[in-house]
Parts: sequence; C-alpha cells; structure tokens
Amino acid sequence: MSTGTSLHKIAFIFLALFSFLPGIDSAVALLLGVVVVNIFGNPFVNHTSGLMHQLLKYSIIGMGFGVNFQEALKIGEEGLELTVLSILLTIILGLALGRLFRTEKKTSLMISSGTAICGGSAIAAISPVIEANPKQISVALGVVFLLNCVALFVFPAIGHYFGLSQRQFGLWAAIAIHDTSSVVGAAANYGSEALQIATTVKLCRALWIIPVSLIFAFRFRGDVKKISVPYFIFGYVMAMIISTYVPQIHQLSTGITGLAKSGFSLSLFLVGTGLSKSALKQVGIKPLLQGLFTWVFISAIALIYCINW
Repeated sequence: MSTGTSLHKIAFIFLALFSFLPGIDSAVALLLGVVVVNIFGNPFVNHTSGLMHQLLKYSIIGMGFGVNFQEALKIGEEGLELTVLSILLTIILGLALGRLFRTEKKTSLMISSGTAICGGSAIAAISPVIEANPKQISVALGVVFLLNCVALFVFPAIGHYFGLSQRQFGLWAAIAIHDTSSVVGAAANYGSEALQIATTVKLCRALWIIPVSLIFAFRFRGDVKKISVPYFIFGYVMAMIISTYVPQIHQLSTGITGLAKSGFSLSLFLVGTGLSKSALKQVGIKPLLQGLFTWVFISAIALIYCINW
C-alpha cells in the first residue's frame, strides 16, 4: 500500500468521523463528501454505497422515536392529496419532456419516477422491473443525484425568502425534493417541526414505489417479484408508535433520536462522495434538462400550494 493511498484513507475516515459529530449541519456533511471525493478520491468506493443506504434506513427509523404517531397520522392525511397529485403530474410531465428532449425511453422513465417519488430509491426499485441496463441506470441516478444535492442548499434559502412556516416548508420539501436524504437534511436545517412533517410525508410518498412499480411491470412485462419494497418505512412507523405510547422510555427515545441524526449526517457525507467529476460526466445534457425542468415544475406547483396551506 502506497503512502499516498494511506493518507487518502486517513483523510477520508477523519472527515467521515467529523461529519458524525453531534450538531454537524447536513449541508456541511454533504459538502465535505463532495470535497473529499474530488480531492482525495474514495478509497472505499466498493463499500460506501451499501453502507450509505443501510445507515440512511436505520437513521430514519431512529428519527421515528422523536415523532408523535397521532400527529404523524394527521400530517400524512393532510398531505395525501398533494402527494398523489404531484406524483401523477410529475410522471406525466417528465415523460413528455423525455420525448421532447429525445431522452432514451427507459432512462426517461427512471428520471420521471425518481423525481416524482423518492429519487434513487425509486430508480433502484423500478430499474430491475423494466430491465434497464447499467448505463441507463447510471444516467438516471446521476441526474437525480445532482439535483438532489442542489436542493439541500437551495430549498432552505427559498423557504426563508418566502417566509414559509415550519409546516409549510416541511410539506414542500417532502413533495419537491427527490431523495429522502436531502428531504431530511433540508428540513433539519429549517427546524424540528419541519423535520417531523417532511420525514413523515416523504415516507408516505415513498410507499408509492410499490403501485408505480407494478404498473411498469405490467407495461414492460417485467417480473413483479423484482419489485423492491421499502420495509424500513414500517420500522419508522413502529418507532413512532413505541415512542408515543410507551412514555417510560422517553429518555432512551431522545438518545436514539440524537444518535440517528448523527448517523444521518454521516450518510449525507457518503452521499456527497458519489458526486465525483467522473460521475457527472456520465450525465448527458438532454437527460439533465429533462430532470431539471420536471423538478422546477413540481417544485413551483408545490410551493404555490404550500404558501396557501
């Protein structure tokens, strides 16, 4: 092992541990990941992707211990109408823009679904059903991932500019930001109430992966057994129920929530390590424009709705 490689590993581990410290801003953790991968590279590239997804799931479950179940039900019910409408409009517009920009069909489908539902998770769930090849998946993930990272920095600023309340911003972030990681990160930067609303609505939105995947399976004659179910969402619900109806563990719940937030910051650092120059080069201008215009559209519609919510 060369000295340079050892130093890169040490730098990577040090910054990863730094992002895990309590109180580290989500945007800072993400930015650290972007910086380290473009300066030192990712010496653990074969392991970070799997770790990121697992850590994100467990962190979200842990955050459930800080959410009241009854309030979550009310929030989910209030946001249901906008969730359904936004998913339908986004997929329809995304596919129309895909035709306009002549984006490859399966790539267009994954970009539209990722923007409509939950970013990379939707792409990962749909890609085996429609039998997408690695290049198509990489392009779709690259588009969604890039815009997802931008959202983490841009959304809180826009929210403050329009004077959105905690409730309004939480709903807007849950509807308009792609991945759960950036939804939670942006909402956490805005406030604790925004975080609870955004996480709950976003996970309800993520469940739409199942019916949408079934539709695509029948459309492309795919194997329904390949559909990926986001089981961690049920873990989040159980955590809320336990925290709400077993008040004796309040102190333990508080500790778990704090640890989950630190784990989430680390997962965002790992998300940032995926934004390398080589990853961006795989994204063509047409798929990027399709993803950008689709995202701007649904963000604007959702913002208008939330301002009047």
